[in-house]
Amino acid sequence: MNSLSKVCLMDSLKNVLYWLIANSLGGFNRGKLLEELFIKPQNANELSKNLEIEYKTVRYHLKVLEENGMITSVGGGYGKTYFPTENLVANKQHFTEIWDKIGKKSNKE
Repeated sequence: MNSLSKVCLMDSLKNVLYWLIANSLGGFNRGKLLEELFIKPQNANELSKNLEIEYKTVRYHLKVLEENGMITSVGGGYGKTYFPTENLVANKQHFTEIWDKIGKKSNKE
């Protein structure tokens, strides 16, 4: 992959992150989920309890994040565990930049 392709992928990732967190319904919950998954991989039940978000809501947002390439999972059923993708981990600064400017503000509202 050449350097131009890498730049385009990073810009694309940042754009998708912005849309998922800052410019769509449920973005604040998705930001909280990503923030928690950067700390440690967890299953949907753990995330629900730790973030005090309804289990079905957590499952929905995990599905959206996985479909958009932000997280990956291992296992199945109740114990299915979620992780940030390698690409997201390598570009965590984009998440942090968006979350610091937009996501955390929603918590105060």
